[in-house]
Amino acid sequence: MSAIPEFNHERVLTSMGARSDVVITVALHSSVLGPALGGCRMWTYPTWADGQADALRLSSAMTLKNAAAGLDAGGGKAVIALPMGTRIDADRRRAALLDLGDLVEALDGRYRTAEDVGTTEHDMLVVRERTEHVVGLPAENGGAGEPAGATALGVYSSIAPTLEEAFGSDDIAARSFVISGLGQVGGRLARMLAGHGATLFLTDIDGRKQQLADDLGATWIAPGEALTTPADVLVPAGLGGILTDEAIEALPVRAVVGPANNPLAEHSGAARLAERGIVYAPDFVVNAGGVIHLQGMADGMQWPAIAERLTGISDTLRGVFASARQRGITPLEAAEALAAERIDAARGRMTVSA
Repeated sequence: MSAIPEFNHERVLTSMGARSDVVITVALHSSVLGPALGGCRMWTYPTWADGQADALRLSSAMTLKNAAAGLDAGGGKAVIALPMGTRIDADRRRAALLDLGDLVEALDGRYRTAEDVGTTEHDMLVVRERTEHVVGLPAENGGAGEPAGATALGVYSSIAPTLEEAFGSDDIAARSFVISGLGQVGGRLARMLAGHGATLFLTDIDGRKQQLADDLGATWIAPGEALTTPADVLVPAGLGGILTDEAIEALPVRAVVGPANNPLAEHSGAARLAERGIVYAPDFVVNAGGVIHLQGMADGMQWPAIAERLTGISDTLRGVFASARQRGITPLEAAEALAAERIDAARGRMTVSA
C-alpha cells in the first residue's frame, strides 16, 4: 500500500458506492480561495486505501495549482478506485458516476468535479444527474468541453521559460524531447513541438500510439526507456510518481517540464534534480491550463481572454524561476511559496471580516 500523505484536508468522504459497489473518495483539501475545483480520476489500485491516498495527494496539489494560477478556487479531487484487474462495464460505470454525484452533492457546493484520467466530459453528464456541482460538460450541452487542449497550450507555454532557464535560449528546434504518455494532452503537445522543429522521442503504454510517432517523424521508444533515453528535456505526460531518487540519479536530461501531476515520487526529488543541474518546472504551475479554462468558462469569460491567461503561464513560470534563483531555493519551493502567499492573504481577509 502507498504511504498515506499528510492529512491537512477540510473534509474527506470515502464510501462504498451503493449502486456500484466501488470505493469512491472525494477529498476537499481547501476552500479558502473559493469552492474547490478538481477532476475525478477512475483508475485501478492495489487497495481502496491506495485510491484514497491518491485523492489526498491530488487534492492538495489542486490547492497549489489553483492558487498559483491566480484562480478563486480551492483544491479538491475525486477518485473512483477500481480493484486491480477490473474491467468495468457500461452499467457499472454509470452506477459509479451516479454514486460519485451523491458524494459531491453531500459537500454542498464546496467541491466541483470534472473529468480527469479515466473519465470523460460525457461522464460528467451522468454525474450531473445527481449534483449541479460539476464542470467540463460537453460543449454541445452548454459546458466548457474537453479541457485537454487548454492544458496542452499551457504546457507548451511553459516550454520557452524552461528552455531559457536551462539553456539560455528558447529555441525549440535546437532541442530534443522525450514525451512519456501520449494521451489527450501529451499527443497534442507532441504535435505542437514537432510543428516547431523539435526532435522527439515518444512512448506510451498503449503501443497503438506508435502511429503518432510515425506520423510526426519521431523516434518511438519503449515505455521503460523514457527515463534513460538521452535528451535535452523530459516531458512526463502520464501518471505521477515516476521520478524516484534512483531515476533522478540516472536521468540523462537537462530539464523536466510536463503535464503529469506529481511526477516527483518524493518532495525531496526537487532538491536532487537541482543538485544534478536539472531544471524542474513545477507540475502544478505547468499543467494549470485545464482548470484555468474550466474556471474561466464557469465565470463567463470568452476564449480570447482565457487563451491570454493560458499563455500567461509562461510569465508565472518565469517568476517562479527568478524567485528560486534570488532566494536560493528550488523552483518547487518557490512555486509553493507563491501559492501559500495567496492562500494566506485570503485567510487573513477571512479573519478580519469575521
